[in-house]
Amino acid sequence: MWPELIQKAKDGGLDAIETYVFWNAHEPLRRQYDFSGNLDLVRFIQTIQKAGLYAVLRIGPYVCAEWNYGGFPVWLHNVPGIKLRTNNDIYKNEMQNFTTLIVDMMKYENLFASQGGPIILAQIENEYGNVMRSYGDEGKKYIQWCADLAESYQIGVPWIMCQQEDAPQSMINTCNGWYCDQFKPSYNTSPKMWTENWTGWFKDWGMQDPHRTAEDLAFSVARFFQLNGTFQNYYMYHGGTNFGRSAGGPYITTSYDYDAPLDEYGNLNQPKWGHLKELHKHIRSMEKVLTYGDVRQVDYGNSSSVTEYSYRGNRSCFISNANTTSNVIVNFENNKYSVPAWSVTILPDCYTEVYNTAKVNVQRSIMQKVLNEADANDPEEPYGLVWGWRAEHFTHLKENGSVLHSNLTTNQLLDQKVVTNDTSDYLWYITSLDNNATDPNWSGKEITLRVNTSGHVLHAFVNGKHIGTEVSGQHFNPFTLERKIKLKHGKNDLSLLSVTVGLKNYDPLFDEDNVGIHGPVQLIGKYKNGTEVTKDLSKNEWIYKVGLAGEEKGLYQITGHAANFHWPTDKLPTERMFVWYKTIFKAPLGTDPVVVDLMSLGKGHAWVNGRSIGRYWTSHTADENGCTAKCDYRGTYSNKKCLTNCGKPSQRWYHIPRSFLQDDNNALVLFEEFGGQPFNVEFQTVTVAKACANAYEGNVLHLSCQGGRVLSDVRFSSFGDPQGACGASFTKGECESPTALSYIQKACIDKAECLIDVSEMTLGPTGCRDMNRLAVEVDCS
Repeated sequence: MWPELIQKAKDGGLDAIETYVFWNAHEPLRRQYDFSGNLDLVRFIQTIQKAGLYAVLRIGPYVCAEWNYGGFPVWLHNVPGIKLRTNNDIYKNEMQNFTTLIVDMMKYENLFASQGGPIILAQIENEYGNVMRSYGDEGKKYIQWCADLAESYQIGVPWIMCQQEDAPQSMINTCNGWYCDQFKPSYNTSPKMWTENWTGWFKDWGMQDPHRTAEDLAFSVARFFQLNGTFQNYYMYHGGTNFGRSAGGPYITTSYDYDAPLDEYGNLNQPKWGHLKELHKHIRSMEKVLTYGDVRQVDYGNSSSVTEYSYRGNRSCFISNANTTSNVIVNFENNKYSVPAWSVTILPDCYTEVYNTAKVNVQRSIMQKVLNEADANDPEEPYGLVWGWRAEHFTHLKENGSVLHSNLTTNQLLDQKVVTNDTSDYLWYITSLDNNATDPNWSGKEITLRVNTSGHVLHAFVNGKHIGTEVSGQHFNPFTLERKIKLKHGKNDLSLLSVTVGLKNYDPLFDEDNVGIHGPVQLIGKYKNGTEVTKDLSKNEWIYKVGLAGEEKGLYQITGHAANFHWPTDKLPTERMFVWYKTIFKAPLGTDPVVVDLMSLGKGHAWVNGRSIGRYWTSHTADENGCTAKCDYRGTYSNKKCLTNCGKPSQRWYHIPRSFLQDDNNALVLFEEFGGQPFNVEFQTVTVAKACANAYEGNVLHLSCQGGRVLSDVRFSSFGDPQGACGASFTKGECESPTALSYIQKACIDKAECLIDVSEMTLGPTGCRDMNRLAVEVDCS
């Protein structure tokens, strides 16, 4: 997908692509590196270069990014004597080793701009200033060491540190956030740079869908350049998908759509993509004046102002209105400009208005999920899926009185990171106890098992029988599983399956947070005389087993030994925990992005043709409160402001890149942890169902479908003073052109795209007194 996504970014007016470098992806085991396939960093940078764009390399190597463990490999945590992100020689040695590897790799391929390559900026560390106080003086020494290390590489391009107010002078401190117009760099000699303009927000399991309007995002960009900004990057421009176990958090969803201008699947997120494209075009037209020009600021009161840039007889101006409720009329050089609340108007020549951030003149695409259409050569499509299944066997728990394939045995409870080294979400804690053998006064009846854990999900088994499951609360705090159990006379086995849903990626000292069962693990019962007694099992002999039996066998794989596994189709279990399901399907027709609907399942993991498409947790619904029918773009944005999807599954659809698919005989494998049924699983494509727009006179409106679809019907059209809003409902106003509809039908019907000159010359006279607008809604089919 890289070339297509990068081209869409370029078409949207971008000059550069930023990327993090994920240490845990490239060095999953110490000194064992992986730069293959989609981890081929050199090829990614070269693809950017081939498209004619610049690159920004944010090495970190801590990245945050809602990525598992902030991008750190978990083996770091397990190195004796190490302390992460501070002045610790062991950590600094590992960080220097990896950073040097990346820098040398880029140098060898001549990818820095000083060598004729595309990389114009590099970053060391990431948002350390937000947490540095927790590390004290050692943190200050560490950040100076980072700067010295970066400078020692002599790469010939500037180094940046985002969110680092006290960055050493050799570094450029940059801003991250929703608004950075008021940001000032640490030194007067540094340019004003914005490394992350948050286009939306990420999502947790249990969270609604967050949105940021195109109008507000454009306002933030225009304000930044109005007030001496020099470099601005979107985070994210394409959000994409947290495939595999890369999602951090904990509890970050597999979808990382981020309400970005390119959606999770790579589609244009309209109107955001198009509205920003227009903004980029106008800012770039003023580039020389904004870069070299003298600046004059005129304050008009009521949060409105004009900023004028002048250079060698050329002038460019911004008029901003930061009032959250009131529109203003600004009289600038004897010309009146109406500026809506919370917007910026751009005048490239300080006279002609060419763009206002609150006036969206591009289409809004209404997306839909479409079932696979029937093929004339294959009338059975769409077809019913045939499911096979295999149980997740717990034979490793006990066989002839002994635990099989154990990884480790200790007389203490260990942190899950220490044991798994992040090779699986699942870790078994197994112990035995002899009922009544050592304490004749212990009754062994009416016993309560109490397990205190810092994991995210906990399943408990006594003598091989599942006796309960608990899930961490919304804030992922330590929680307790408590169940009444029955012990048999003699030896009893207690097996606890601790589950993680992404490791923490942010906060001071986040790497030191406990994960897994840290106890105490207790049995609460009574002596025969009725006195209550608590027995602590925390110091018992605990046997550890990493992962699931199905993971160990490779049930999700489609080659090698796994290809010969038998998946029975009879007596298919449903609503049952710990079941593996498998089905064979054909790739949906066409070129539109592919998703799988897992609505009827609970929680687990999914693979297509042996490649992970991520964790799913369809049964985890979003909060029922907080959503609004309409989102007002005016006023400061936060991730709680514009929410949708209340009371529905946090994530229902899961992206399957077409590069994962073959034309026929694709395998979908699911591990169902909580219990569900696969019969409603469907493969669908994502496409534009219809488009609407509300464009002002003087603009050219571009309407388009995708995936081979064409504009098939004009549901509504009015050029004049139509009422209503795009995406809601349009109605005709008091005046309109009688010929606009027929023109649009002729120009657009049966075409994949069309351009409409929004003017009376093209659409006909309206008789309206004010500026005309075109409201239109069209179908794609």
